[in-house]
Amino acid sequence: MDFTKLSGAEKAAVLLLCLGEEATAKVFEQLTDSEVRMISRSMMTIDYVPSDVAKQVFAAYNKAQQGISGLFVKGSEFTKKAISATGNQQRFKALMEQVASGTEARPLETISMMEPRMVASILEHEHPQTLALILSTQRPEHTGKILSHFSEELKSEVMYRIAKIEKVSPEVITQIEEALQREIGVVVNKEQQQVGGIDKVVEILTRMEKGVDRNILIRMEETDPDLAEAIRRKMFTFDDLTGVDDAALQKILKEINTDTLTMSLKTASEELKKKIFNNISKRAGEMIQEDLDIMGPTKLSDVEAMQQVIIKTALRLEDEGAIILPGRGGRDVLV
Repeated sequence: MDFTKLSGAEKAAVLLLCLGEEATAKVFEQLTDSEVRMISRSMMTIDYVPSDVAKQVFAAYNKAQQGISGLFVKGSEFTKKAISATGNQQRFKALMEQVASGTEARPLETISMMEPRMVASILEHEHPQTLALILSTQRPEHTGKILSHFSEELKSEVMYRIAKIEKVSPEVITQIEEALQREIGVVVNKEQQQVGGIDKVVEILTRMEKGVDRNILIRMEETDPDLAEAIRRKMFTFDDLTGVDDAALQKILKEINTDTLTMSLKTASEELKKKIFNNISKRAGEMIQEDLDIMGPTKLSDVEAMQQVIIKTALRLEDEGAIILPGRGGRDVLV
């Protein structure tokens, strides 16, 4: 370790490693998340601090520290404890996820810190597949804000392509990074990454403005109905009915016949059964329970098919404006 070649963040990391976890925690409380990330990543690469480097770093602080002969430290463990000691567990989790992505910079990290409108202006002329690869590496809420500046057609095309992504090789990421380097100077993480897929699309859609999720799925359905359906299934599941208010649930159940409802409840949780029984007549509930008690082995696929009938009914009623489903597409969760 050569003091003259250390960056500012690396010098700060050495200083804090020497000062200890308690002092570091107090310093972290006064820094921005970006500063904590930079210093933490430097810490995690350090296993030993040579005495001469420690002396030079401490020269401006305390003469008593100049005689230090060097420190052997567990940088990774130290960093976790120091960040955790700040007392904010939500911040700790978020920072550690970002720091643990690797001691090298995260791919496309610069974009993650840029204003969505600026990112959109840089990327708007890129091919939809390139856009999908880039945006699938970002936080879902950030991707949603960037997409809000694109046309409806481009939004749908990009989301469709994100859903089809599984893993991206380092070579592909490198090509993208090189193409963007002049504008934003991004550094690539060399490990292959899980960046897209249906789960990623669901995360993004649920953070977008009201109605945007529906428009994107409608357009996506024209290209790939099965994919659009798979995304819908993950956006709102049968178990999510427990969070629907009673008035909305009653509107849904009015359109479902008894046989379908009975079959759908075969694998339902007791909480959901209770919720549904509280919103139908007592006699209807007793009959359904009796049928469930005597129902023999049933194919899971048949049960799921009936559950999908109810889910589709709920989504249709929401599209028609008859009900509001909690927590979807930027909507407020009902309590």
